[in-house]
Amino acid sequence: MGQAQWTEVDTFLSSLLVGEDEVLTEATAAAKRAGLPPISVSAAQGKLLYLLAKIQGAKRVLEIGTLGGYSAIWMARALPSDGHLVSLEYSPRHAEVASGNIARAGLVGIVEIRVGAAADTLPKLAAEGAEPFDMVFIDADKGGYPNYLDWALKLTRVGGLIVADNVVRGGAVADGLSRDPNVQGVRSYLEKVAADPRLEGTVMQTVGVKGYDGLSIARVIA
Repeated sequence: MGQAQWTEVDTFLSSLLVGEDEVLTEATAAAKRAGLPPISVSAAQGKLLYLLAKIQGAKRVLEIGTLGGYSAIWMARALPSDGHLVSLEYSPRHAEVASGNIARAGLVGIVEIRVGAAADTLPKLAAEGAEPFDMVFIDADKGGYPNYLDWALKLTRVGGLIVADNVVRGGAVADGLSRDPNVQGVRSYLEKVAADPRLEGTVMQTVGVKGYDGLSIARVIA
């Protein structure tokens, strides 16, 4: 079994269970036309984020890494009418594309995109003293993951979820000698999740149109 079969199965399952609509399809197309890297979550993963937010009863969601807004649309659709999703994006160009996709999705009043390095925007967000988030989704530069986890813990309520994408790295995460900064970043992230008594978590390995990777899912328990 390899990439061709993973893609075939993912395509079948997505067509059967996910129900991606024109807004989501156009969000992907708009990102491609703008030259954004094709690294957003898959349709099935987007639906998973939607379901996690729904199960969580989330009203406030924080996303670190907007890209073209695809995952933000999925999660924002899970929120109540008075819900709020804050998405942090480093690239002004990516934020511009995402803003257009958010507008087409009719989510302008729910999704807020903040532009700048997350290392700068996260402290500003914390300084505002806003209500804690119910769910955090991290999908940005892997080297920053350990720092983003620290901030997520400060900004998430007890009982909240912290989800991080791309933590398996095609299996490279198991290589303790890897010098790849992306691998080092996710290994450090997972080690911090494992060592922190405030968290309980696991990793779900995934295969599909995005290849072999995985999601870390952690719950804040204290």
